[in-house]
Amino acid sequence: MDVNWIWYLGLGYLLGSIPFALVIGKVFYKTDVRNFGSGNLGGTNAGRVLGKKAGISVILCDVFKVVLAVAIVAQFDREASIWAGLAAAIGHCYPVFAGFHGGKAVATMFGFLLSTSIFTFGNLWYVLVPLIFFLIVLYLGKMVSLASMVAAIVSSIYITIMQYNISFEVILASWLLTVLVIYRHRGNIVKIKNGTENKISWL
Repeated sequence: MDVNWIWYLGLGYLLGSIPFALVIGKVFYKTDVRNFGSGNLGGTNAGRVLGKKAGISVILCDVFKVVLAVAIVAQFDREASIWAGLAAAIGHCYPVFAGFHGGKAVATMFGFLLSTSIFTFGNLWYVLVPLIFFLIVLYLGKMVSLASMVAAIVSSIYITIMQYNISFEVILASWLLTVLVIYRHRGNIVKIKNGTENKISWL
């Protein structure tokens, strides 16, 4: 790592820290989503509190901010770009612009996978494989939290297999993101074990 990595990580973190759920909620709905639902600054809670349109808007914005971070850094250092994506996911979970209380990194995880597939690996299978598992688990279990954690684990396994003997740093960044996703869902894990986790009704 050289000194430029500090700038790359800082850029990723600051972009990830933009709390779109808070911005969209306050600007367009005069509502602070942190005071309702789960209190998280993510697309799921925004959709639950503000409606489907707001939820989709937040999800797309949260994906885009990670894609932007990775795309910018990839122009200078492809290996560092995956770490910029990880920093963006951390910024989303612990945003400096919102008192370090953010979302659960689901949308940012897919932003991470999409952007690294394009700009870091140049291979869309890096996002398609975990996405397929996400959709299968979501269809079978009806739980976004479980599907998200499975997708995160699958993505790291896939990256480990494909990047074995190529880049330890890339593999490490991937597993750190998976740990972050699982940690942010620790409350959901308890609910899953107790059979009280919320399930979607539209599948």
